[in-house]
Amino acid sequence: MGDFYGFSSKTIKSGLLELDYLETAGPRIVALRFDGSENLFAEVPQLATTTPFGDFHYLGGHRLWHAPEAMPRTYIPDDAGCSCQSIPNGVVLTGQIEVMSGIQKMIEILIDPAANSVKLTHRLVNHNAWGVKLAPWAITMFKHGGIVTLPFRDAGQPANGLLPDRNVILWPYAKINDSRLHLIDDCIELTAEKGSPIKFGTFNPTGWMRYDIDGITFTKTFQVQTGAELADLGCNAECYCDEDFVELESLGATSILEPEEETTWLEQWELRRK
Repeated sequence: MGDFYGFSSKTIKSGLLELDYLETAGPRIVALRFDGSENLFAEVPQLATTTPFGDFHYLGGHRLWHAPEAMPRTYIPDDAGCSCQSIPNGVVLTGQIEVMSGIQKMIEILIDPAANSVKLTHRLVNHNAWGVKLAPWAITMFKHGGIVTLPFRDAGQPANGLLPDRNVILWPYAKINDSRLHLIDDCIELTAEKGSPIKFGTFNPTGWMRYDIDGITFTKTFQVQTGAELADLGCNAECYCDEDFVELESLGATSILEPEEETTWLEQWELRRK
């Protein structure tokens, strides 16, 4: 049993991978170590957003939200009430039903030691007596010092078509001339370092995004849902960076979740030395 800034935590070790998750808060994964590395995730226990329901603490690491982002729905505190169920090579984390939103979050974590990979099954369950329109939104917070690669075109497709094949969505506070942001023919790159907040997104047809840091390549893969309704002007992949951390975010399709229905969203994490 460990302690993550006052929150009880446990560690899963398998092969070259180590994950720390919170026992009674979240569901949250708060540490990721690979091949003897330090924690690759950001650790930001000092950061919080005030809501009518109390402070939401970012903490760092991986969490599950539901889009679109709104105050206070997105920021319902999750400091207590999570339960853990051990399974072979992993654990299932189940959060409390959120006040106000009526949504319950779950994350199933499975480590494959042979492949140095982690499979995450995210679940959102609607416990309201009415339907709720939402999309699953998986967010991973890393420390600064690396390079984010977010594809926005399939490099294997012909480049002489008559119709547009790429989009870049920017949030109001993002500066187009931000020196950390680089547009390349097939991808967007971000140098993850301290600076004013920037967020961008895209429809990513490849289903992967990457973070290279400290000689380690972290790759997040997810299902591409072509033709589905997507949040944030059609984004299924997003990145946020500010003074304290950088985030890699994937989003599933938007749907109306009827009472007691659930939606799932899968991510695969793979790590390797460069």
